[in-house]
Amino acid sequence: MRPARLTVVLVAHGSRDPRAAVATEALARAVGRAHPSWEVRAAYLDHAGPRPLDVLAGLAPGSRAVVVPLLLTKAYHGRIDIPAVLHAAAALPVSVTLAEVLGPQPAPVAGLPPVPPLLIDGLIRRLPSLASLDAVVLAAAGTRNAAARATVEWAADALSARLSLPCVVAYSSAAPPLPAAVVDLLRASGARRIGMAAYFLAPGYLYDLAAESARGAGAVAIAAPLTDALELVHLVAARVNAVVARASVAA
Repeated sequence: MRPARLTVVLVAHGSRDPRAAVATEALARAVGRAHPSWEVRAAYLDHAGPRPLDVLAGLAPGSRAVVVPLLLTKAYHGRIDIPAVLHAAAALPVSVTLAEVLGPQPAPVAGLPPVPPLLIDGLIRRLPSLASLDAVVLAAAGTRNAAARATVEWAADALSARLSLPCVVAYSSAAPPLPAAVVDLLRASGARRIGMAAYFLAPGYLYDLAAESARGAGAVAIAAPLTDALELVHLVAARVNAVVARASVAA
């Protein structure tokens, strides 16, 4: 008997802004096109639907599923909300495994921050006017979790190294500094053409705040969120394949 198709459930936070769900669905379609042997579904922790547990409950008994958190940090949603979904799914007649978040992991191996190169590639793809920039703000949503913020700093360091440009983190909420303050800081250090890289998977209120803050301070290039960038499609697939590989070794 042919094994059932692997179901990949992409779990986003969800937003009142309908653009966020449009972006998530576009990513799900792109992953599905790249991996036609997978059944790829989108789910949301809040606001939009369906909920991840509802998606998992709708699978046929004996199905296999990998849950991929569409998160760039392992803050509250990655540490609490999504593991709670997995705990509840344990009562279902399906096999469910959790993949890692898409951003760097809080516990680096051998002291080296494991920033996925594909993530940096995607950030660069979305950054316009790259050739003319002399500094970059890496704008993120923000979190009160210090360990999660540290991983954003790692991403900024990796982006800086790839671009050979100064790159400083800013946040829309929960922690300083705002993008405008970082633009001012970079300008005071001598930069004149400053761009904003977007550490966001989808558009929404916090992305808009970041973009408006950076633009208002004089940033000359504002990156779009990662959405369905090819590099993000490959990164999602890498997270899924890592889970599948671990399961094969365990078997």
